[in-house]
Amino acid sequence: MALQQTSRFVRSFRFLPCLSQTRFSQSQSGEWGSGSGKGGGTGGSVREAGGAFGKMEAAREEEYFRKLQAHQIEVLKEHIEDEIKQHEKLIKQHQDEIERHKKKIRDLKEH
Repeated sequence: MALQQTSRFVRSFRFLPCLSQTRFSQSQSGEWGSGSGKGGGTGGSVREAGGAFGKMEAAREEEYFRKLQAHQIEVLKEHIEDEIKQHEKLIKQHQDEIERHKKKIRDLKEH
């Protein structure tokens, strides 16, 4: 069950861009949203036309992906914290079992 949850969780992050890939080079031939073939690419008719609307649309798109990435990182952090709690719980259970077995050995030595 935990394996299913983990694999389902990992699959949800397949769209999480690598942090190093989110940096954009300043050496491109134009600004985001400045028209077709100039860094803004052909991201739709508004961005293709360039101008203020193209730049605004590019900025909105960048903001959307930054928020999406921040949300995915937060979800990942919560998942890892849950896994840590689960492992700590298992450690406690194993320590209790070890103590129980040690007590059995002590009781057997007394006989």
